Amino acid sequence: MNISDIPFGVTEWAGVERTEHPGETGMAWWRTRQFGPIRVRMVEYSAGYLADHWCSKGHILLCLEGELESELADGRTFLLTPGVSYQVADHAEAHRSTTRTGAKLFIVD
Repeated sequence: MNISDIPFGVTEWAGVERTEHPGETGMAWWRTRQFGPIRVRMVEYSAGYLADHWCSKGHILLCLEGELESELADGRTFLLTPGVSYQVADHAEAHRSTTRTGAKLFIVD
């Protein structure tokens, strides 16, 4: 990732418009800022959320609240709890998210 041409700024996430994204089950709410090619999001998943797709986009993801299980297409799973992050490159390993309890994440991609 090359971060360039972004002046210093502060984001008050509560003031960023929230959009809804239904999963196969449950709901995701995104607050999104775009800085050139870099997307930065605060994402909340409802309890019982299961992504409706396998994602191949690269991310850096930090769990802020709750628990999130990340499943890879090869069957491996990883549990993220507050303070735990993951990173994956574009097209490296398809993954999808699920949560029984709900979760809040900070994501850069």
